[in-house]
Amino acid sequence: MKADLVLDTKGMACPMPIVKAKKALDGLAPGQIMEVQSTDKGSVNDFQAWVKQTKHELLSYKEESGIYKFFVKKI
Repeated sequence: MKADLVLDTKGMACPMPIVKAKKALDGLAPGQIMEVQSTDKGSVNDFQAWVKQTKHELLSYKEESGIYKFFVKKI
């Protein structure tokens, strides 16, 4: 999946990946996609809850070699 913005939050612990993602997403136009990369295991639940709360769309997420990648579409 092609992202309009890639945000690296590897090494950051909760809640920083969400805080950084919110700031980055604010700079995108509706319909654009942001990829967030995180090493925090808790970010899986955090991102699912955050997108429900903010009404943005979590298109997909996957884990590759300990790195979690989230694809969020701004609504």
